[in-house]
Amino acid sequence: MLESAPDGILLVDKPQGISSHRVVSIARRRLGLKKVGHAGTLDPMATGLLLLGIGPSTRLLTHLVGLGKTYTATIRLGVSTDSDDADGAPTAAAGTASADVSDAAVEAAVAAQRGEIEQVPSTVSAIKVDGRRAYDLARKGEEVVLKSRTVTVSRFDVTGRNDRIVSVDGVDVAVVDLDVVVTCSSGTYVRALARDVGAALGTGAHLTALRRTEVGPFDVEDAIDLEDEAVDPRAALARPADVARRLFSSVVLDAASAKDLTDGKRVVADHPDSDGPVAAVSADDDRLVGLVSVRRGLLRVITNFPAPTGVRA
Repeated sequence: MLESAPDGILLVDKPQGISSHRVVSIARRRLGLKKVGHAGTLDPMATGLLLLGIGPSTRLLTHLVGLGKTYTATIRLGVSTDSDDADGAPTAAAGTASADVSDAAVEAAVAAQRGEIEQVPSTVSAIKVDGRRAYDLARKGEEVVLKSRTVTVSRFDVTGRNDRIVSVDGVDVAVVDLDVVVTCSSGTYVRALARDVGAALGTGAHLTALRRTEVGPFDVEDAIDLEDEAVDPRAALARPADVARRLFSSVVLDAASAKDLTDGKRVVADHPDSDGPVAAVSADDDRLVGLVSVRRGLLRVITNFPAPTGVRA
């Protein structure tokens, strides 16, 4: 008996303590398929929405990676770490007792990180320096100098505050925990936002919690726990055509035009000019045939998507 091979985008709620690569491994095991990828990693400490491309839909990942993202996080003022998050070792515990961490001062420091900013990524990051990952260099004690990059932080709001005393290496330190919501462009490091807010306040800072709640139009509320064996990941797959229509405008093709596009032939369609992507969908089976650009009514393929194939059940 033949059944369709898994194909689609899977929304996963990543738990704390495992890597994004581990999530991919679990998906491969549960779906019985090697062709699985993700659209943007989450640190092991972080939880929340991870988008997986399954089967031919891995071709969609290129178009998902650059989507904006929303996070909830907790920033601890008063303690810095070498990774800018709770997985790192403390490098300074200045505390907040002698600094101005009034609500007004905190808002000023946070406001400075809104909008289009120049951000230096965290040293312990996956950025490549001369072909090597920055985190590998940092862990070997080598000096890491990363260039700043332009990112956009469209929302950075403090939603809660907790002044408390914590123990750092056996010493009690006054800290302030800030609950925040961040919406930002792809490539933004929330850890670096925390670091820079702490630097502006003269206290140092790091993240103690990070959860990704949205990627583009996708919400963690619709994600599954991939480690729950009672949940069928096949049933949770979002169809390629449905995903593409959420991201792009679409054009519907009859069977002959769909075949011509797959074969690389010229296809004429009634759609405004667009450098792309535009989702080309087959009218017969509502299948994503390809992502295309449109110029003077002619479709030009950006990414083709093969017709589904069967696997033996």
